[in-house]
Amino acid sequence: MKPVRVLLVDDQSLFREGLRTLLSIHPGLAVVGEAANGEETLARVKTLQPHVILMDLRMPVMGGVETTRRLRASHPECRVIVLTTFDDDEEVFEALRAGAIGYLLKDAPSEKLVEAIRAAACGQSFLQPSITAKVVAEFSRLSAAPGPRAPTLREPLSEREGEVLRQLAQGMSNKEIAATLRLAEGTVKNHMSNILGKLGVQDRTQAALKARECGLI
Repeated sequence: MKPVRVLLVDDQSLFREGLRTLLSIHPGLAVVGEAANGEETLARVKTLQPHVILMDLRMPVMGGVETTRRLRASHPECRVIVLTTFDDDEEVFEALRAGAIGYLLKDAPSEKLVEAIRAAACGQSFLQPSITAKVVAEFSRLSAAPGPRAPTLREPLSEREGEVLRQLAQGMSNKEIAATLRLAEGTVKNHMSNILGKLGVQDRTQAALKARECGLI
């Protein structure tokens, strides 16, 4: 299997060095290049063709949100994971609206970062639990306003699927859900596929939002 090609984008060279060293010990991951700002990123994506981009938000020349927005338009196949020191609410929502598929803080455990990269390479979103909580809380606030009636599902979730969905909405990974519910990880993956299908969404973040919209969580 071909390795996941990763591009590191951060204006601090020392941080990029540390990331490169950290990721180099994990099989199946290959750091193919680095960039210090958005303009460099857009130029290097064309030649390096990364699968996943680890993107800082606050950089000179061009920040992470605008860079993500442009990448979404010009290279939609690239998956962007925001990796930043900040979890400011507005920046979270701007980055996700711009097209980021993941959002992690720089103090996240290394295994979470690797898990996020592998998930992103498969087209799956990955948000740190605190970030997921912000997204769901914001959606809850918006959906509380007067508006159209919440949609219903064509096929209801089973009791177990509902349990898995509630854990997902708290930002848990499949492994963590399996441990909490005392299930095999493969069983959780099967439930997750069923949940996405019944909700009519493509990834975990959309599932959490759709579930809140439908009043399931």
